Amino acid sequence: MVVDGIVWSVIIGFLRKGNLKWLLDEKLFRWGWIFPVLLVLQFTIFYLQNNIDIIGQASNYIFVIVYVIGLIFLWMNRDRKGISVLFLGVLLNFVVMLFNGGRMPVSAEAALVLDPSYIDAINNGLYAKHQLLTDSTNLGFLGDIIPITSPYPKSQVISIGDVIMNIGIFIFIQDKMMESKKKLNDPPSKVNKLEGGEIV
Repeated sequence: MVVDGIVWSVIIGFLRKGNLKWLLDEKLFRWGWIFPVLLVLQFTIFYLQNNIDIIGQASNYIFVIVYVIGLIFLWMNRDRKGISVLFLGVLLNFVVMLFNGGRMPVSAEAALVLDPSYIDAINNGLYAKHQLLTDSTNLGFLGDIIPITSPYPKSQVISIGDVIMNIGIFIFIQDKMMESKKKLNDPPSKVNKLEGGEIV
């Protein structure tokens, strides 16, 4: 859902005639190298957890560590517009995972919009980041309980934290794309020249 949020935010930014020149800003984030490292780490765990037992068994703890580092990164950049909202969304997802053994609870009822094999995969431990929401789940209302389906292009189940995260992403990307547009459209500053002893 986060990827969806980024894509839709960029599309809307382009419709508003914004641009992506801000991506070239070396000072876009403090500790900017952390984000791609965490992203690669999560994908690596996701693809290896079902093939390497030790990674599968430790994946919940690894995801918790990834979230902690991600929260620190966002806190360090909270002065950027939208990042504090993004931080709150990530925090909510982190809290519900922390109170459920490092797994994100998923509502079986909400997951009916998905392929039936998804629930089977969770039951068989193939999606180690998730587990089914039950009566014993802590803070279940923060889990993946919101179904999204047609007319949205891709059926999925998301959490309240995901919704808040995407609001933060939207605010951030819109701010940056419009800021870049404004800089691009601003006329170059006039340089005062001395001519004949007078400033013109």
